[in-house]
Amino acid sequence: MTGINDTHLIRHAVVGDTTFVLLGTAHVSPESVADVRREIDAGPYDAVAIELCDTRYNAMTDPKALEKLDLFEILRQGKAGMVMASLALGAYQQRLAQQFDIRPGAELEAAATGAKRLGLPLWLIDREIGTTLKRVYRNVPWWQRYTIFTGLISSLLSRSDVSSEDIERLKQGDMLESTFSEFAAGSASLYTPLIDERDQFMAARLLEARQAAENGPPKRVLAVVGAGHLEGLERALSEGLADPAATRAELERIPKPARWPKLLPWIVVAIILVGFGIGFSRSTDLGLQLVLDWVLINGALCALGVALARAHPVTVIGSFFAAPLTSLNPTVGAGMVAGGIELAMRRPRVADFRELREAVADWRGWWRNRVARTLLVFLFASIGSAAGTYLAGFRIFGQLV
Repeated sequence: MTGINDTHLIRHAVVGDTTFVLLGTAHVSPESVADVRREIDAGPYDAVAIELCDTRYNAMTDPKALEKLDLFEILRQGKAGMVMASLALGAYQQRLAQQFDIRPGAELEAAATGAKRLGLPLWLIDREIGTTLKRVYRNVPWWQRYTIFTGLISSLLSRSDVSSEDIERLKQGDMLESTFSEFAAGSASLYTPLIDERDQFMAARLLEARQAAENGPPKRVLAVVGAGHLEGLERALSEGLADPAATRAELERIPKPARWPKLLPWIVVAIILVGFGIGFSRSTDLGLQLVLDWVLINGALCALGVALARAHPVTVIGSFFAAPLTSLNPTVGAGMVAGGIELAMRRPRVADFRELREAVADWRGWWRNRVARTLLVFLFASIGSAAGTYLAGFRIFGQLV
């Protein structure tokens, strides 16, 4: 194929009577869009596959996708952190768009548009973004997970342009891998779920789609993927997968978390309650002092976090009284209560959902947009309450000994 420059590679993998043409692209290169269009028109192809999942494809093609979010359900189901991570990833990509005047993933959109124009089947072969993020989280050792968390916070507040090193990674690698470099740079634990697993997953999806084609296995399929996936995807297709469906199902499975992180909050609650009991057994004044310390420290730090998120005054007050109680009941988080109060006091408008993606591209937009600010309230309330729980616990322990 002519016109492909050094950062846009093309490979071929033959499976039976089907030739998979793997086109590697740079997600921030304007030439990628032209190369994709040129290759589709050069054809002929029987199908087009792109490195997107249903969620990312719908977000790309449906401008009103964010308007359908049920924010209360997100808070109730404990998915606020995942939504914030997705928005933070989008904010990074939005900064790329503003800095280089190119929308990341434009070449994938061009491939989808070309397939529709020619009446070709479009295969979405990437793993769901939520599944990938969860497997990334579970794959990172628990003592390193703070790097992802702190990276999320720093990305929300970042004003800087994307560095030249990041741009080179984008030209030679994968969008999600490059995006996560801001979260946990240099972490080898990220490679497996971000790249290696997705190579296997996309190979499985291609093989499954090939077998499920209505008119039998297609002769030629164009697969548009990030350049960082070319080698692994070509190898997986060439070596073959014994059972593509089983491979896909295994890579979609969310590993079960360790049991002790779930037990830790209950252990802390038990220690606090025992501390109260010991305090009252010694004297009523001491017991009351311990309870007062618990309420003031836990409530004040939670309220401080909520105030930093610029929540409604009622939310700040409600968080102060809710945190000492929710911290003694791990089934209900202070963040969920604070977020619920904020929703009741400042219900997001349709415009807030519509403008959410653009708002979070700038750090100040997280405080101006009602949807984003509610998520910040959830996050900062959770941090404040967690800090208050442990600081108050140490305070109680110190007074007892």
